Amino acid sequence: MFIRVLPQSLINQIAAGEVIERPASVIKELVENALDAGARRIDVELERGGMGLIRVRDDGGGIAVEQLPLALMPHATSKIASLDDLERVASLGFRGEALASIASVSRLVLTSRTAGSEHAWRIAAAASEGEQVSPAAQTQGTCVEVQELFFNVPARRKFLRSEQVELQHIARMLERLALSRFDVGMSLSHNGRPLWKLPPASDGPQMLARVAKICGEDFAAHVIEIRNDTQTLHLSGWLGLPTFSRSQADLQFAFVNGRFVRDKLLGSAARMAYQDVMFHGRFAAYLLYLNLDPAAVDVNAHPQKLEVRFRDPRSVHDFVFRTLQSALAQTRPTQAAQGSAPADWLTGATAFAQSGEYRQQPFAMPATPDAVRDARGGLSPGEVPPLGYAVAQLHGIYIISQTQEGMVLVDMHAAHERILYERMKKLLHGQVARQPLLLPQSLRVTPAQADMAETHVQEFDALGFELQRLAPDEILLRAVPGVLIGEDTAQLIRDVLSDLLEHGRSRRVEAAMDHLLATSACHASVRAHRILSVPEMNALLREMEHTERADQCNHGRPTWLRLSLQDMDRLFLRGR
Repeated sequence: MFIRVLPQSLINQIAAGEVIERPASVIKELVENALDAGARRIDVELERGGMGLIRVRDDGGGIAVEQLPLALMPHATSKIASLDDLERVASLGFRGEALASIASVSRLVLTSRTAGSEHAWRIAAAASEGEQVSPAAQTQGTCVEVQELFFNVPARRKFLRSEQVELQHIARMLERLALSRFDVGMSLSHNGRPLWKLPPASDGPQMLARVAKICGEDFAAHVIEIRNDTQTLHLSGWLGLPTFSRSQADLQFAFVNGRFVRDKLLGSAARMAYQDVMFHGRFAAYLLYLNLDPAAVDVNAHPQKLEVRFRDPRSVHDFVFRTLQSALAQTRPTQAAQGSAPADWLTGATAFAQSGEYRQQPFAMPATPDAVRDARGGLSPGEVPPLGYAVAQLHGIYIISQTQEGMVLVDMHAAHERILYERMKKLLHGQVARQPLLLPQSLRVTPAQADMAETHVQEFDALGFELQRLAPDEILLRAVPGVLIGEDTAQLIRDVLSDLLEHGRSRRVEAAMDHLLATSACHASVRAHRILSVPEMNALLREMEHTERADQCNHGRPTWLRLSLQDMDRLFLRGR
């Protein structure tokens, strides 16, 4: 077998195989180029799901006529010029491979006009081999036409799906790009028919309107807006309320310096922030925008630029986790909140409970209305608190409370469970009781894990563990947190060390403690069918109003629901 230099056409096709998977991949590269060129409007036109034609038109800065042949050459770019530029990439594209790779597997025509040019100039892919560019009619900006994708690579074309499936992939891709740049208007049409059009969004309400258009009205109506800045890290976005959960992770979007990424570190931070309030087997919904110094993140870690590497992953993880955890801690009853039950509670409660983990008791009015009337004596003539004042208890399970605008329904066991859990966490925080082991336990680990145990010995000590390194691949466990006595602490230590190796941090110990506290709170909370007095019910409501995460119990179930007089009039068709 002889070593030979590959022809440039084959090199380009190999490069195309890394980044051009389907029509959606082509559109991603072309739209990102348009964004880098300063476009404020991008229009995408398709035929046959992008397999027949892809046309991306923008109003960006354009390409000078003498630069057009270079634009179609491999590794030719205006975005980086040195290694220093590569180490702090601020643009979406930077390798200079996109147009050359696309042109190698399609029939590509590039038309562009700069601000000072009298007219546009047009060049076909073959022009990079010496043909002349020709004049064309077009306003300022660039238009790229890609026809007959994979016409010369039939094996790749066979892997494409139906026209409708490819169109769906393109729509999802454009939606992610639209969520990354609110200031840019975008449109999509297919086979001559407009599909959607998004105007530029310049303020909060307009941005949330775009989010509603892409992620759904229900999501936009049940979000917490977040913003947190330090000297080096800036995080903003929207978190779906814990009770607006999903059966799959289809509404989880993370952007780093404007680039959509599928990052395990950010996903882990979000998952940990939600774990204390999320219903079992459900997934959170969120939009996260993280901005930091381009030099602090490596965007050259994946051929399609979908993954990144942070220079200091631990600080990024902690910052995102703490920000989200703090925001979710504020999910407690307020005057403006409608409650934590699912948005479609009248029609969707059955589907919400189909996991088998929980079944609501049937709702019924009490048989003694006189008792309800007597209980109203506890109402205050002054300002009514968010959860109002208790007037009755239903079947030993629910508390009915009257507010200025209507009524509130509370699951007393779920609410008390959360109150006790948060109280226990505060008691445990900073004073972890340590239990020395009668016989210290020897743990066989890898040398890398032993290094981590030695490096993080102070962190383990703060959590109640006493570790000592005995050999390159052996550590000795001398003491464990008292709350974890009887648990498999050896396996827990190994899992923590694995997390430290992969992510630079771990919360497995805290999670194990939280799980035990949650179980204790569940058993200690008021049980169903226990009759509470009106003062006891009101005391529970007041504690809910001042308890973090009181919108959900320890298992993520909703704890309360508000029903206004207008809601009740609508239910009973009053005034119609």
